[in-house]
Amino acid sequence: MGIIKLKNIRTYSYHGCLIEEGKIGSDYSVDLEVKTDLRKSALSDNLEDTVDYVFLNRIVEEEMAIRSNLLENVAHRIIKRIFDEVAAISRITLAVSKLNPPIGGDVEAVTIEMEEYRN
Repeated sequence: MGIIKLKNIRTYSYHGCLIEEGKIGSDYSVDLEVKTDLRKSALSDNLEDTVDYVFLNRIVEEEMAIRSNLLENVAHRIIKRIFDEVAAISRITLAVSKLNPPIGGDVEAVTIEMEEYRN
């Protein structure tokens, strides 16, 4: 088995429970880690034999563009879509961070992290 990581995928998105967050938007960072079998691609050197991280990045960007009230909801959608579209993945760990959240304090980021295994 092996792990593919995409670190600090940056988006400008409109998540949040406040009306202003839906209008103004905010900076976000996403870290994605997927577990898959990398043995075949290590020998073949063919993209078709591995999980394409360009495709994973596209899923994250597309799902981050759909507004959610909660980071948990957008994270769940990303995880579900990856499992639905990439059969070779057995585990996903995903962290979604809202940078400089509007919580009335000097906080760099608020992050939720979820880990799911294929059933």
